Amino acid sequence: MHKLVKYVGVSLLVMGLAACDNKDSDTNTVDSSAATAQAAQTVTLLDGKVSFSLPTDISDQSGKVGTQSNNMHVYSDASGQKAVIVIISEDSTDTLTALADRLEQQQRARDPQLQVVSNKSIEIKGHPIQQLDTIISAQGQTTYSSIVLSKIGNQLLTMQVSLPADNQAESQASAERIISTLTINP
Repeated sequence: MHKLVKYVGVSLLVMGLAACDNKDSDTNTVDSSAATAQAAQTVTLLDGKVSFSLPTDISDQSGKVGTQSNNMHVYSDASGQKAVIVIISEDSTDTLTALADRLEQQQRARDPQLQVVSNKSIEIKGHPIQQLDTIISAQGQTTYSSIVLSKIGNQLLTMQVSLPADNQAESQASAERIISTLTINP
């Protein structure tokens, strides 16, 4: 459990910093992301037990950050501002709600101005999921973060979608599009 918390904490920090590093990014990014959101690529993990679709402007960066040995998969756009991180770890005896509450507390410890958009139990295609949506501020930049937690057999799936929060409604809709494609086959 502590390893999961460390991975998620590190990933939140990396995503927050990545969002801050590219302040001078191209202003046409928003326009092109709307066009590419309709095209998608499917990612399959855990021998087909987990799959989801990503926009074509987001590609696998796992070789640069994660490895198969730590079961961390990283997908991002060229700027690093849009990212999806998937961590597969050992299951926890805690409930999904308790895990999400703990993540919220850890985020709040790093960012006292953290805005919690939602922390809710949902069901995706019949599988229980806990979803924590927040807005994280760092160095004058804001990042929309949506984290989903789910148990698959004896493993815990943590998926974080991080997007620039310049337009919260657009970021939230983009994250929801990715999360809605999540399929879990236990």
